[in-house]
Amino acid sequence: MYAILIAMNYWPLLGVAVVVAGFALRANPALVVVVAAIVSALLSDMSIPDLLALLGAKFIDSRNLLVLLLTLPTIGLLERAGLREHASNWIARMRSFTFARLLIGYLAVRQLLSMLGLTGIAGHPQTVRPLLAPMAEAAAEKIHPDIDLAERERIRAFAAATDNTGLFFGEDIFIAFGAVLLIYGFYEQNGIVLDPRHIAIWALPTAIAAFVVQSIRAIRLQKRLRENASPAGGRGRAAGAGEGGILSKHNHPHPNPLPPAGEGENRAAIRRKS
Repeated sequence: MYAILIAMNYWPLLGVAVVVAGFALRANPALVVVVAAIVSALLSDMSIPDLLALLGAKFIDSRNLLVLLLTLPTIGLLERAGLREHASNWIARMRSFTFARLLIGYLAVRQLLSMLGLTGIAGHPQTVRPLLAPMAEAAAEKIHPDIDLAERERIRAFAAATDNTGLFFGEDIFIAFGAVLLIYGFYEQNGIVLDPRHIAIWALPTAIAAFVVQSIRAIRLQKRLRENASPAGGRGRAAGAGEGGILSKHNHPHPNPLPPAGEGENRAAIRRKS
C-alpha cells in the first residue's frame, strides 16, 4: 500500500489549486475551470487531442442542462409584464402567510422535489428572483413597513440561501443523482460494493438537520424584523440626522423620511393664512 502511494502522481492535483486561486481572485468561473482542467491534464501526461475529446464528450453528456437557457427569455418577459409586482401584492393580501411561514414552506417544497430528482422546477432565475424574493419582501413589509435597503438585500439573500439549502440537501437523497452515483462508483472501483439506496438513506438525517436549521434562521430573522419595527427596537430620529432626515439602524438615509414633529401643522397653518 505504501509503495502504491509513493508511485502515485500528485501533480495533477494542482488543478484544484488553480480553481481555488481563480475563485479567490474573482476570475471568470468558466475560464478558471477550463484552465484547471488543462493544467491537470498536462500534468497527468494527457495529450491536447485527448483533453479536447474528453471535454467534448462531457459537454454532450450534460447538454440537457442547457434547456435552462430557454426559460430565461420567458422569465424576462414575465418580469417586464409585472410578475414581481403581482407576486408582492398577492402575498401582501394574505395575512396567514408570514415571512417565516413563506420561506419554510418554500424550503419544504424545494427539498421534497429535489428528493424526487425534480431539481429544475425551481431555482434562482426562474423562482427566487421573480417570485420568492418579492414575496419575502412583501411579507417582511407587513411586519416592518419601513425596512431599509440593507435589510431588503439581506432578505433577498436569505431567500436565495433558502433555495440553495433545499436543493443541496434534498438532491443527495435521490438515488440517481450524480453525487450518489459518484460515491457508489468510487467505492465499487476500490472493491467495496454499496447499495445506492443506502447512500441516499444516510443522507436523510443531514437533510432533516438542514431543514431545521434553516427554519430556525427564518424564524429568527422574522423576530428581528419585529424587534426593529417596535418602538423599543431603536428606530426613530437619530441625532444629527438633519431636518426630516431619519436614519435607519445601519445609518442609511430613510427612503421616505418623515417631517419633524409639528412641521406638517406649521406648514398647514401658513397655507391657511396665505
